[in-house]
Amino acid sequence: MSLTTTAIDPLHFRKALGHFASGLTVITSHIDDEPIGFTCQSFYSVSTAPPLVSFSVKRDSFSYPKIRRAGRFAVNILSDEQAAISNLFAQQGADKWKETDWATSPLGNPVIGGSLHWLDCDIHAEYEAGDHLI
Repeated sequence: MSLTTTAIDPLHFRKALGHFASGLTVITSHIDDEPIGFTCQSFYSVSTAPPLVSFSVKRDSFSYPKIRRAGRFAVNILSDEQAAISNLFAQQGADKWKETDWATSPLGNPVIGGSLHWLDCDIHAEYEAGDHLI
């Protein structure tokens, strides 16, 4: 069988990768008396010693520059029952926090009520990768 190299259609690429099942997370932070957050499916563990996680975010993200300034974030690992929260935090400009139950973590990050688990994190490094940051 021969595979040929052709230009990759971005929409086809995104649709193909959309078939890969992943968990739902919301990355949150707090800066200038404002809670910040966005839905993130590109989240994964990197290392246990030291404990490191990673996520990818679009370069033109509205929320991430504020999280970068804060220097810290929480990863809220959502349950199946929290699909509405995931959908809400995926929208730019929505009032995400008005109806969302949350508390403050030891590092000062918003932790969404009912999450399966949450991780309090400091930003360790940032890498450019195409139209995303890792």
